[in-house]
Amino acid sequence: MCEHDHDPTLPHAHCCPGIPRRALDQGLSRRAFLGGTALGGVALTGLSWSLLSAAEGALEAPPPRKPLKVKPILVYSVPKRRPQWSWRSWGGIETQAQADEEVKRIQGELNELKKTADFPVEFLPISAVQGARQLGDNPEIAAADTLLVFAAGGGGGDYTAIGNFKKDMILFVRHKSGPLYLWYEIVSPRFLRQHTDTLKTVGIDEQDVVVDRMDEVLWRLRALCGLKNTIGSRIVAIGGLAGWAQPQDAIAKLVEERWKLDVRAVEYPQLAELIKQARADQTAVERSKKRAADYLALPQTVLETDKTFVENAFLLEEVFRRVMKEADCHAITVNHCMGTIMPMSETTACMPLSTLNDAGFLAFCESDFVVIPSGLLLHNISGLPVFLNDPTYPHDGVITLAHCTAPRKMDGKTLEPARIMTHFESDYGAAPKVDMHKGQIVTSIIPDFKAERWVGLTGEIVDHPLLPICRSQIDIRFQCDSLRLAQRMPGFHWMVGYGDYLKELGYALKRVPIQWEVLS
Repeated sequence: MCEHDHDPTLPHAHCCPGIPRRALDQGLSRRAFLGGTALGGVALTGLSWSLLSAAEGALEAPPPRKPLKVKPILVYSVPKRRPQWSWRSWGGIETQAQADEEVKRIQGELNELKKTADFPVEFLPISAVQGARQLGDNPEIAAADTLLVFAAGGGGGDYTAIGNFKKDMILFVRHKSGPLYLWYEIVSPRFLRQHTDTLKTVGIDEQDVVVDRMDEVLWRLRALCGLKNTIGSRIVAIGGLAGWAQPQDAIAKLVEERWKLDVRAVEYPQLAELIKQARADQTAVERSKKRAADYLALPQTVLETDKTFVENAFLLEEVFRRVMKEADCHAITVNHCMGTIMPMSETTACMPLSTLNDAGFLAFCESDFVVIPSGLLLHNISGLPVFLNDPTYPHDGVITLAHCTAPRKMDGKTLEPARIMTHFESDYGAAPKVDMHKGQIVTSIIPDFKAERWVGLTGEIVDHPLLPICRSQIDIRFQCDSLRLAQRMPGFHWMVGYGDYLKELGYALKRVPIQWEVLS
């Protein structure tokens, strides 16, 4: 990573893409050129340590994700026999008794789904109707985030009525999991394509159809829960908005139009005053020293920097927690994190961001809003911490990813070994070198600069070396061709999380919309 905020005259133009040489020659740092010093979002003003320290619960874990509200709907028909006439359509539901039995079957399946869900989901009562138009102005539909339509039957008008709800929708049809549904036959030609050869429905496509398998419903709901918790979410930006190699107005537009993020900006002079006031609070200082000592006493934790840097890091972390509490959010990012913050905090932001992620918050360095939305989305889908990192060049099926702010609980519970070292570029402060678990499957997201095409990649951690780069390092082995990855990877920063969530990400991104290209 090329960061020389401490000495912008150093000859490093070759590793700062997109910055004119004349800007570097004039002593302008990369972030200043990006417009990162200008604030974006709504400014948080009037902050004081006495105000923040009076708030209770700032040191507690953040609240859980908001539940996805799902409205189940069974659409069926009860046909009437007519002599010498085709009086019934395909399907195994022909009587009201059979429809009532199907409602019981669906309820049992939803109960099991809720038990196995690793994300918050709330199923509203099942509505069973003979035709979607019977739903009318059902208030539960208005309250729902997603409609789960069990499309057993229905008349011709249902093919348009179901598509008019303007809600995220999953269409479930049965082949062998129960009575066969009419829509097992007609969902594509009559609903999706409407008797043409191209997709005609708006907001619903082939990815929204599930046959028989409730596990296929589950991961789609997981994706939609993640999207719900990402769109319109709030984040504190210390030093304001920024974006790698992007002008500020472009980043502000991306944040507002694509993700509708509520960014609460804190200016650095205000942060400096908060840190000064916190240092004058002996109770807060002693608390940070105790928290630092407790952290360093954790198993497989080795101190290789000055202990004072760690103590200062926990004081800075408490400031961040209390600012987030005041802003009523649980996400934060730090602009100018490799220069501006160091003199005022007498440490680096690396440790606070790492420990905040371990505690269940979302904490990112660099205020890079090109990649931060991908971290918000991946976390809100998986429920796990995420790792913003710098990629290298793929070769021989391997790529190295590194940064100084890695969480130690990437699986959400297991504390991985860490050496607490200095931040590499400055050789100052406290930063964890986290040895992530070898053999772990991870999802990598590679966002483009314009939020038009993201690339997804799964891989396996095969090493956690100690190269002269950002402290937390992982070598990822991937399955696609190395040259193809090099040719297709856009943007700069990557986002990594434990597990395979490629399907969920693609399902969520089509609603943003952002093109999702999977290379695994």
